Amino acid sequence: MKRFFFLAVIAILLVVALSSTIWEYGFCRFYVPPGHIAVVTAKEGKALDPGQILARPGQQGILEDTLGPGRHFRNPYTYSWEIIPAKNIAPGKVGIVTAKVGKNLPAGEFLAEKGEKGIWKYPLGPGLHAVNPYGYDVGVIDALSIPIGYIGVVTSLAGSPAPLDGFAKEGETGVMEAILQPGLYYVNPKAYKVDLIEIGINQISLSGKGVSEVVTKNAMITENKAMEGLQSRTLATQQASRADYIDKSRAGSAVSSLSVSGGKSSEPLATDKREKPQRPSVADNAVSEFTLDQHVEFPSRDGFKIMLDMTVEFELLPDKVAGVYRDYGDMPAVVDKILMPQILSVSRLKGSAYKGTDFIVGEGRERFQGELTRELHDTLKTKNIAVHDALIRSVNVPESILTPLQQASIAVEQDQTNMERQKTEKKQAELNTETQLIEQRSQEVQQETKRLRAEIEATKRKEVAEIEAEMTRKIAALERETAQTIAEKDITLGTAQADAVLLTEGEHARGLDLSVKAMGSAHAYTMAEFASGLSPKMKIQIRHTGVGTLWTDGDFSKGEAALIQQKSK
Repeated sequence: MKRFFFLAVIAILLVVALSSTIWEYGFCRFYVPPGHIAVVTAKEGKALDPGQILARPGQQGILEDTLGPGRHFRNPYTYSWEIIPAKNIAPGKVGIVTAKVGKNLPAGEFLAEKGEKGIWKYPLGPGLHAVNPYGYDVGVIDALSIPIGYIGVVTSLAGSPAPLDGFAKEGETGVMEAILQPGLYYVNPKAYKVDLIEIGINQISLSGKGVSEVVTKNAMITENKAMEGLQSRTLATQQASRADYIDKSRAGSAVSSLSVSGGKSSEPLATDKREKPQRPSVADNAVSEFTLDQHVEFPSRDGFKIMLDMTVEFELLPDKVAGVYRDYGDMPAVVDKILMPQILSVSRLKGSAYKGTDFIVGEGRERFQGELTRELHDTLKTKNIAVHDALIRSVNVPESILTPLQQASIAVEQDQTNMERQKTEKKQAELNTETQLIEQRSQEVQQETKRLRAEIEATKRKEVAEIEAEMTRKIAALERETAQTIAEKDITLGTAQADAVLLTEGEHARGLDLSVKAMGSAHAYTMAEFASGLSPKMKIQIRHTGVGTLWTDGDFSKGEAALIQQKSK
């Protein structure tokens, strides 16, 4: 009985587990694909508080927390869900979040932290973000791209006021000391304002005819097209800001208009707030020009009006740019408030100490240029602006002093020209004389050269003939000595050969004589030589057939017969 009860319990548990699994995986399971989120709505729970938009756990409504990619389980009777794409912020963009949920901001604050209602201080960078669209709005804007040749001066827009004449720290409003180097930054424009300031050598060109300009440093072009587009839009925004400043201060400012030059051409930038500012490329923003309605004009010491064409090269020191911007503002303000007043003031102060004629003569103008450069350098150095050169291109002086000076100068130049002409003619006569002397000397040298060449050739021929005669004599002597040596050799060789033959043949004859004597007679020697030439294998048999036969006839002696018999053995 207990066993049956135990099996029944196990069966019930298995049925419950199987039913639960089928319910979970068949009806409660859903999948969120990559790049998406799920917004969940609770069908049951407590009611939302007044003004509350998103529900917290245990409340009924759209839940604030979303579900990321993956597999999730929710009871379809108590929850519903909506799968939507996650917020995608592309590279080079930044997301500005406006929260519709959270705590209310303190009085006077307009930037929120996470968990507070309002515009978030810190933006969202590139990538996918699980943001609930029912409680948060995300506006996508361009990131800040600072091109090479510029730096960014940061102004904090939120917080308590910074100390007077001091830099703002984190949580304070005002210009911050730290500057941004060229690069890409994800900055919330609601929290920070970044102004681009040119670094390097800039120029102010002032003309005595009223056509003047300020030319700022070139912006370097990047090979990255996307980055170039960001930089172009950033520079266009900066130029529009400068144009607004010029419009507001045109009545009392030296700067009258702004244009952006690309290459050789220059087109004005739109300044009407109803029109969207033109957005050229980085190449089109290569040079910024401030056209000025000021020119350098002052009275000379003797009361004449002097107008100068002048170019001043200056530079904002990179480590002091933030302070310059804090004290004076952007580049047009620096030119308007600092550079132009100092240039005009120093020019008038130094120029009024010179006579009108000093600006015509090069030495006086050079001395004035040196004093002007030194004074501007020393004055503006205290304002963190470095002046490198103040160049005087031309001077416009009144005709009343220019004409007499020109005539006098022409007369002096004419007199000097005549004197130089006389000197030239004298030098020409001396040159002609020297030329004739040179020609005469050249002919003499040629004659002397011919004579020396003839003497050298004659001497050479004589030496060659003597050498050839001496060689012929020596050859004949050598040939005579050679003939004598050959004759002596022939005589010596003939004598030696004759002596050798005599000695050899004599000894041979004496040997033969001795052999004959040893044999007893010449006939015996001959027969012995004959027998020595016979073959050893030859056998001779002598048979005695008696007297009166062929073998016993003749003078064949017993001794010869014995010798023949001995040889045959």
